[in-house]
Amino acid sequence: MEISDSTTGYRTLQQRRSDAEHSLQNVFSEVLAGAGHAGYASAEPLESDEPLQTQIQESWDGWFQLELQGRYRTTEAPRELGKQYGDLIQNAYKNGGYVAPKAYLSSLSKDQMAVVQGIHHLANPIQVDTLSEEGAMNLLIPPAAQVDMNRDGLTQSGAAWGLRFPDSTTPKPVAEAFEAATEGMDWGERSLYELQMKLPTLLANFHVDESGAFAYQVEPGDPRFVNPMADPEYSYVDYADSYLSYLEAFKSRIDPIQYAKGKAFWTDFQNELIANGAS
Repeated sequence: MEISDSTTGYRTLQQRRSDAEHSLQNVFSEVLAGAGHAGYASAEPLESDEPLQTQIQESWDGWFQLELQGRYRTTEAPRELGKQYGDLIQNAYKNGGYVAPKAYLSSLSKDQMAVVQGIHHLANPIQVDTLSEEGAMNLLIPPAAQVDMNRDGLTQSGAAWGLRFPDSTTPKPVAEAFEAATEGMDWGERSLYELQMKLPTLLANFHVDESGAFAYQVEPGDPRFVNPMADPEYSYVDYADSYLSYLEAFKSRIDPIQYAKGKAFWTDFQNELIANGAS
């Protein structure tokens, strides 16, 4: 049984992973700002007086060590892979990789590209010429700190699009409310609510005909792809309220345990949003 006790200073593995993720996001937000790009909206200012280059290495090492029993537990020679990627992002920082990520990636050797591919679990070799700016940039950023540069609601790494919540565009009060409402949840349960948070973007790109039947889907990368969550008027409080209304409307069709869990989460999330002053 895991115990978290603020009086003893004990941190669970989940809490330490969360701390490591936030550290990466803070550091790489500073790296991106120096290159003229936006980082995480929820990032905290760096407090350390150490050179940024040192903080890059320390934040990467701290996060990677925790992931040796997580996403890299089946990776061949993971420690060597982690060291090589740490060297690579240090070189990227020193040599303008975050200003011109495609040019930097193009300068890498075949072995270095294999390191990037391994860290990001990419199935196919990287074809730099086909990458978007966001897809290239995120190959030079550790997975936990990747950013949604074009604010389409998806985070592209290489040629692949991924869903995450909170993402780099999520306002800080909203990110904090979500962290509070999901504290203590296992990976599977939290992932469910992350997906539900992104439904407005996913559903906005499905279109139906006059009879209500599915007509077509706008794919990521298409100029017609829309992200309603990027609208300054988008309200997370209203979305939580709409989800609570949905649960009540379909209560008789939902498994009672799932209904109770869903109602508890969306109620907690909405209360946290209001307490944090989020819209």
